[in-house]
Amino acid sequence: MNSKNGEYMVEVEDLHKGFDGNQVLDGVTCQIPAGKISVVMGPSGTGKSVLLRHVVGLLYPDKGDVRVAGKSVPHLNEEELLELRRNVGMLFQDGALFSSMNLYDNVAFPLRQHTKKSEREIKEIVMQRLEEVGLREAVTKMPNELSGGMRKRAGFARALVLEPELLLFDEPDSGLDPVRTSHDIKSCFNIGDHIILLHGGKVVDQGSKEELQRSTKPFTQQFIKGAVEGPLGME
Repeated sequence: MNSKNGEYMVEVEDLHKGFDGNQVLDGVTCQIPAGKISVVMGPSGTGKSVLLRHVVGLLYPDKGDVRVAGKSVPHLNEEELLELRRNVGMLFQDGALFSSMNLYDNVAFPLRQHTKKSEREIKEIVMQRLEEVGLREAVTKMPNELSGGMRKRAGFARALVLEPELLLFDEPDSGLDPVRTSHDIKSCFNIGDHIILLHGGKVVDQGSKEELQRSTKPFTQQFIKGAVEGPLGME
């Protein structure tokens, strides 16, 4: 799965989505460059999670289009959608572990479902990923025996086992152990190459982190500075 135009991995065009009369996305247009770390930022309830779910076809737009590697996600058939998801890793807010499986089997699940690797090969990959997230000693634990941070890290390990070309994080620092996370907006600018700022179901600014830091738009400046007063309405 390579970016068709070589520049953007994900392209969102005039995306609209509402639930029970509540318009969550109201004409979102943005691009996620290939080979870059993009960060979608905005106050709670602005549609960040809803946007990500459209990228992997978990939600379908009321209007507009989402293209991944040049392919329109809403128009993919079932087989094409499954192929897309094999190449996209997604870390959900709560880790989304299977409650009936222990940690090892949760992380091994994508390999058993989508590859023909032997159990020996699967074990090597799973243990390597668990080592990377500091959970090697917790392989036999069930999800209800893990802290919120451990579940999130387990979900991260599972998202990586198929070596996806596109990796999506939905609120990657929510519920994590304090020693492993920062809620500082500054950290997003340190990590991200490309920033998309959502508010009111619309993209109010986007560009490189340097471009947003230089932006004179009131929305952007208020969010970056964490100011209470301003157009974001966080008073």
